[in-house]
Amino acid sequence: MSAPTPSRAAVALQGWVRAVAVVLAGLVAMGVVAALGLWAAGAADLPDGAFPRVVAATVVAAVGGTVELSGNAGGLAESDAGLTVIPLSVTLTGALVLAAGFLRPLRHRAVTSTRELAGWAARIAVVWPAALLGLSLTARQTFSLSLGDLGDDVLGDLGDLFGISPEVGFTTDVPATMFFGLLWLAGVLVLALLVTGGTPLPAPLLRFQESVRPAAYAMVALLLTSVGLGVVIGLVVAATRGQAAETFAVILLGMPNLVWLALTLGLGATWNGRVEGSFGLPMPHVLDEVLRGQEVAELNLGTLAEHDGRVWWLVAVDALLLLAAAFVMARRSPARMRAWQHAVRLAVALALTVLMICLVGRVSAHYGLSVLGIGDLGGDLGGELFLRPEVWTAVGLALLWGLVAGFLGSLLARWVPRRGEVAARAQG
Repeated sequence: MSAPTPSRAAVALQGWVRAVAVVLAGLVAMGVVAALGLWAAGAADLPDGAFPRVVAATVVAAVGGTVELSGNAGGLAESDAGLTVIPLSVTLTGALVLAAGFLRPLRHRAVTSTRELAGWAARIAVVWPAALLGLSLTARQTFSLSLGDLGDDVLGDLGDLFGISPEVGFTTDVPATMFFGLLWLAGVLVLALLVTGGTPLPAPLLRFQESVRPAAYAMVALLLTSVGLGVVIGLVVAATRGQAAETFAVILLGMPNLVWLALTLGLGATWNGRVEGSFGLPMPHVLDEVLRGQEVAELNLGTLAEHDGRVWWLVAVDALLLLAAAFVMARRSPARMRAWQHAVRLAVALALTVLMICLVGRVSAHYGLSVLGIGDLGGDLGGELFLRPEVWTAVGLALLWGLVAGFLGSLLARWVPRRGEVAARAQG
């Protein structure tokens, strides 16, 4: 007797349940990381029970959503604020969990059809916007402040005299959040499919099996390894230099922001930025020293070395990481591929990776309050922080580094057996 075959309706229902589970797992993982990071940063003490809403806003920002700051100080005062930053630790956590859930039903298959793959991805893509919409509607909060809380007694007296009670808050741009959230999800699913070697590609995509997968895997390994190194360094700093809470906040919210910035700096890239007011960069302190006190400061190896000569080690670390990535790529590529092909493919992959870092690593924040002309968006009542890359210079340098590292990695890989080489020798 043969086992009963599940009906199409049962199979479809099971697929939808899996899609919901994958999306929820991703959002829960991101929420936990964001909550722990914000708690370490002291956000648990926010008034009016705002902590869960701040966590929701952090998750929205992590998937590319738009969180808008707002302020209202009444007719006798003006307020202004803005924030653009992606908490990449939360982003990376969500991407890894979603990618693992997406690939799980497809693993250990001999063949994957285009219809099956598209159907599975479509289910996740339908559930994701619904969850994102609920999260966006939750990420809204308004706080009432007293001018005396800002640390200026004169302004506090003026606020009491004229009845000025500033309000600040945040909300989400739902249409923009939905659009960029879906774009982020599509990127995660496509990259997951390209990186993994345990999931077969559908027939129309087989041409990417040898040309794209090894390079994509090498770049993801490069990014994850750099984050791992950053976490280890952060834990050592927390254990030896104190300020453990602040360090854990950086690890849980923005470690990729720092280490991927360092990765581009080690390649020779330049970022332009400024720090003014009470804003500060959490770690390392040398970044704050370079960026503070200038209209627009250049952040590169040269300017950093003026404050701390140890930054030149970034070049050596980048060289070792890229050489290892090139070796991994060559090791996973067919043996018939020539050294110049490895060089070109790694150069393109590294250039795209650096371009991605430049796009997601930008930071922009400002705030200000003016009451009867006092404050005027300056002093303790105002601040500005921005950090943006010189994109095409960074991409060009990445191409050069990729060419050299790809060529050397291919030469190193000749000393170990590679895919297709054993079979070729056996046939010979």
